[in-house]
Amino acid sequence: MLGAFTVIKYNRGVIMAKKNIFIVDDEAHICELIQYNLVKDGYETKIFLNGEDLLSNLENEIPDMIILDLMLPEIDGMEICRLLRGKAETKDIPIIMLTAKSEEIDRVLGLEMGADDYITKPFSVRELLARVKAIFRRTDQKDVKIHDISIIKAGDITVNLNKREVYKNNELIQLTLKEFELLYLLLMNKGNVLSRKFLLDKIWGYDYYGETRTVDVHIRNLRKLLDDKESNYIETVRGIGYKFREQV
Repeated sequence: MLGAFTVIKYNRGVIMAKKNIFIVDDEAHICELIQYNLVKDGYETKIFLNGEDLLSNLENEIPDMIILDLMLPEIDGMEICRLLRGKAETKDIPIIMLTAKSEEIDRVLGLEMGADDYITKPFSVRELLARVKAIFRRTDQKDVKIHDISIIKAGDITVNLNKREVYKNNELIQLTLKEFELLYLLLMNKGNVLSRKFLLDKIWGYDYYGETRTVDVHIRNLRKLLDDKESNYIETVRGIGYKFREQV
């Protein structure tokens, strides 16, 4: 079941290491249900019933993914997500937010805080597993070299592909993995309009179940980080999608 493994190369061959997923939910039966199906699918898991235990454990161990409940005691999922995205060691961990809240504002807030995906309770286990696999397929390919270009410049923006760093006016900008990939894809297609569906397919995966609203939220975050108040970089093409201005 290759979807549940990372390839680690050694001098004498290749070892398949299981992906490790942290499950954070104050409802033990939900954790156990998710854990049972993930383990059955070939993943390693750890359960945390509150955010404090998760944050404490992250000081010693970084997982490949976190499935995070929004409604947690003491410190909620939104705050945990914000804290993780603010630290270099944890900012790139894929996060699937799991919650009973289904209103659009909650989905948008979760995505703005840096969640990679959002699924509401009650949920289909098959759908959750599909989303987990889709995210891993994308992240497993993040180190594959598609182009020989290592530095991209556009106006006062510089992107270092090898280090996955973005600078504006020589100042480092902290982007999440998806924000970085979104900017990279727009830059590599500068001047061309990319539809929301195309961006969803390329960045979130072909079997991503989210809405195109997800793209809009990440574009808005990207504009804030780039201080793109007048849309000098990323232009909205009404009814279609976005493009990075060719003359930048």
